[in-house]
Amino acid sequence: MTLDDLRAFVAVCEAGSLSAVARDLGCTQSAVSQRVRRLEREAGIGLLERRPRGVAPTAAGRLLHRAAADGLGGLDLALRRLADMRRGDGGTVRVTTGATTVRHFMSDAVVSFRDRHPHVNLEFHTESSSRRCFEAVADGDSELAWITIGPPVRGIEQHPVIGLPWVLAVRAGDPLADRDRVEPDELAGLRLVRLPENSTSRMRLDGHLGHRDGAPAPDPAVPGPSATSVADWDTALLLAELGVGPAVVPRLPGHRATTGHPGLRLVPIPALPPLTTGWAVRQWAALGPAAVEFAETVNRCLVGGGSGTDGRRVPTAWASPPPTPAGAPAPRSAV
Repeated sequence: MTLDDLRAFVAVCEAGSLSAVARDLGCTQSAVSQRVRRLEREAGIGLLERRPRGVAPTAAGRLLHRAAADGLGGLDLALRRLADMRRGDGGTVRVTTGATTVRHFMSDAVVSFRDRHPHVNLEFHTESSSRRCFEAVADGDSELAWITIGPPVRGIEQHPVIGLPWVLAVRAGDPLADRDRVEPDELAGLRLVRLPENSTSRMRLDGHLGHRDGAPAPDPAVPGPSATSVADWDTALLLAELGVGPAVVPRLPGHRATTGHPGLRLVPIPALPPLTTGWAVRQWAALGPAAVEFAETVNRCLVGGGSGTDGRRVPTAWASPPPTPAGAPAPRSAV
C-alpha cells in the first residue's frame, strides 16, 4: 500500500469512474485498477463494486475513503509547508473567501501583513458557498476560510471574530431614510431585495423575521414577496440605491460598503441579532506561524485589538458566540 494507491482510490470514489481517474492521472485504466486491487489485498476485503455506470465504494470502501481523504488532506498541507520551508521564501498562506470578503474584511490587514512580512505569499481562492469553503479547508487546499459562523461541521473549527448588525438599505428620499432605527415588524409588506439563495445570511434573516422569540411570528412580521434577488451583499446595496427595492443586509466593517453610493441610506435594525463571521480551520493549534499571524492581523484590524481565535477577548459589542464544536452537518452556504 502506497500514498499513490490511496490517492488513486480516493479519486475513484469521488469520480465514480476508473477511466476518468486514469485520464486525470495520465495512465491506463488497468494501472488504476491495479492500485485498487493492491489496497483490497492489503485490507483483505472488497473496496469497490461495479455499477451499470462506473463504480462505487462498498461499506468498507466508504470507511477507507473517509479516513484516507482526511489524512491525505492534512498530509498534502504539511508537504506544501515543508516545500515552503525548503525554498526559504517565508511560506504561503492560502485563504478561501467569498467574492467580496477581501474588500470588506481584509484589505487593511493585507496591506499591514505585507508590510511586515514581504516574503510570505498570500493566495486567495474565491468560493460561492460555505460548503465549498469547508471542503477547501478539509481537503488541505486552504489553511483558512472566512465564513458566516453557522452550525457545527465535523472536522472543522469555527472561530467567531466579528458580529455584523443588520440594517435596512434604502435610497435617499425614501420615507424610511431619515429614521434612526427600524423595527422588524415594519418590514411587513416591503418588497425586499432578497439575499443570495440558500446563503447562511439569508437563512438567518428569514429565521429572525419569521420565527422571533422562539415561536412563529404573526403574518405581519414576514416581509412581502420580492421579484428581485442577488448573489452578494454589494449588489443588494446597489439595487437599493437605484430604487429597485429596500434590502436588509449586514452592516459591513468600515465605510467601503457605502463608498460610491451617495444616494444610499443605512437604517439600523437593532432588534435583530448580529450576523457573526469569522474563521474556519481544521485545527487552529496546527496552523503555520504565517497563517496565524495573518488571521490575527485581520482580527486586529476588524475589532481593534480583540480576537475571536485563540481564546482572547471578542468585544462584547459584537455579541459573538464561543468557538463552535465539531460534529454536525455543514450549513448550506456562504457569507
